[in-house]
Amino acid sequence: MSAPRPTRVVVIGIGIVGAITALELLRDGHRVTMLDPGEPGGRQAASYGNGAWLSPASVVPMSLPGLWRKLPGFLLDREGPLTIRWSALPQLLPWLIRFLSAGATLAKVEATARALSTLLRECPDRHAGIAAEIGRPDLIRRAGLLYAYPDRAAFDAEALAWRLRRDNGVSWTELGADDLRRLEPALDRRYGFGALIGAGGHCVDPGAYVAAIAAHCEARGAAFRRTAAQGFAIAAGRLRAVRTADGEIACDRAVICAGIHAKRLAAQAGDRIPLESERGYHAVIANPAVSLSIPIMPSDGKMANTTTAAGLRIAGQVELAGTGTAPDWNRADILVRHAMRTYPALAEAGPPTVDRWIGHRPSTPDGLPVIGPASAAPDIVHAFGHGHIGLAAAAATGRIVADLLGDKPPEAPVSPFAPSRFA
Repeated sequence: MSAPRPTRVVVIGIGIVGAITALELLRDGHRVTMLDPGEPGGRQAASYGNGAWLSPASVVPMSLPGLWRKLPGFLLDREGPLTIRWSALPQLLPWLIRFLSAGATLAKVEATARALSTLLRECPDRHAGIAAEIGRPDLIRRAGLLYAYPDRAAFDAEALAWRLRRDNGVSWTELGADDLRRLEPALDRRYGFGALIGAGGHCVDPGAYVAAIAAHCEARGAAFRRTAAQGFAIAAGRLRAVRTADGEIACDRAVICAGIHAKRLAAQAGDRIPLESERGYHAVIANPAVSLSIPIMPSDGKMANTTTAAGLRIAGQVELAGTGTAPDWNRADILVRHAMRTYPALAEAGPPTVDRWIGHRPSTPDGLPVIGPASAAPDIVHAFGHGHIGLAAAAATGRIVADLLGDKPPEAPVSPFAPSRFA
């Protein structure tokens, strides 16, 4: 009996989710074509500029009970972590209504946290294994993650978030003021309480990590086509080819990992997904006066502070403004000003050299990614919409997608992520 013909799979979008999906498909013996109009790991991708955290604790959705009461305050606070461009409000309103509804009850957010946990548990170990496999173990570190608060009362004010973490197997060590000073002397003394996630990790260069995975896939036989997917050739409910700006690529299966650009492709595959950009900013301070021993998230800024290969990265902010609106670089400057207050040595060193960046987190209103077969053809699988957890959840997502395409039971239930939930 002859061996079965290897399945030809086109992976559309080579950010962190697409790159790891391609790697998992190669492991399973598929013939893989990676498709992206940009360079893997380049500045155009959300994967390049994320907060660099690999956190099992990122199970807490953005939308929580009572958030609607806080929205006016967020919108009026020009220095706050969330802003909405008023000109974009009519377009965003349907998404915002779904967003607030997703966090309207405790039962809803508990279900969301449980689903996210299936993608995030053991994520630092998963990424460490991938980094070792591609010959870049230096890119992943498992030193833990620190949440810093002014005092115990500020920590207690976020009791729901920490309860959701505990309920999903996340443990932490509580630190007093003296413990914080010993762990990170650079931290301003106004922080007197901390929660240390010992199982957390981070990536020291997310862009280089994506590029290295993609290069490893090419070395293992994957093809890379630098062009944009435009649609699909489907006949009798089966995929025949991916249509691109440079012609058709014949294939048996395809995976949509195109981030914020996935919405249009998903519609062509039969699924209308309410996907919007939570525009995020980062600022990287080159040659900073402080080098953090552990990534830190100050509670009063809600931004990830991480020492990376390029310098101190301060990543955060949620700006709802659509994809075509010009950047508001004040959002990045807010991050820099907050870092100056958080680490006094930065301010003492004088004006910093800063690289500012903006990217598009592909976000669904219910805080869950879209993972599963498309309605128009089961040969097309969705794998996008990871919002704030793309880097951390990519390893589990890639494995799940490879299982789905290989007609094997996935390692985690995919029903919470099904595209049909928005029908």
